[in-house]
Amino acid sequence: MTTHEAKTHLSKLLSRVQAGEQFLICRGDTPLAVLSGLTQESERTRPRIGTVTSQVSWSEDAFRPLADVELADWGL
Repeated sequence: MTTHEAKTHLSKLLSRVQAGEQFLICRGDTPLAVLSGLTQESERTRPRIGTVTSQVSWSEDAFRPLADVELADWGL
């Protein structure tokens, strides 16, 4: 199927993937990706949302306002 078809019908495709189907997604005639479900093994090993929170850290100045020089570097 094309990327447009996949985008248009994503919810339906995900239901079919959950039932065990796989889909090849193409841009024109060029294959780009395979849409398929997760295996039992991959579901057990992928991190769950919120489980890595304790592994994230940042410095105290991470949220300080940017200096004028930094703003200029970003074109602001």
